Amino acid sequence: MSGFKQLKVWQVGMDLVIKVYKITESFPKSEMYGLISQLRRCSVSIPSNIAEGSSRNNPKEFAQFLYIAQGSLSELDTQFTIAQLLGYIQDFNDIEELIRQIRSMLTGLIKAQKIQNPQTKF
Repeated sequence: MSGFKQLKVWQVGMDLVIKVYKITESFPKSEMYGLISQLRRCSVSIPSNIAEGSSRNNPKEFAQFLYIAQGSLSELDTQFTIAQLLGYIQDFNDIEELIRQIRSMLTGLIKAQKIQNPQTKF
């Protein structure tokens, strides 16, 4: 698959990155090398893995990178829960909605890869 920038899941992933960066600007400076860094790195990992996988031109590898993006998404969800428990954010409903959207799109894209390539062992 080419043209990863055309993928809706990549576009929403990029929106998520921007939101994560803006939200973490208000975190305590003591978290610069802790939670801020972790949140930002795993959010960037999501669209990055989608882009890399789609550029591989191999459905099995693409699916593998989509699974990695799903893992980063779960990591991000966990870290935002930690940030909320620590009182760094009060409400992350917008982020949770983006996480749900991306998770659903990733799952659908993985299923589509399997359906379009039934001869490939995933």
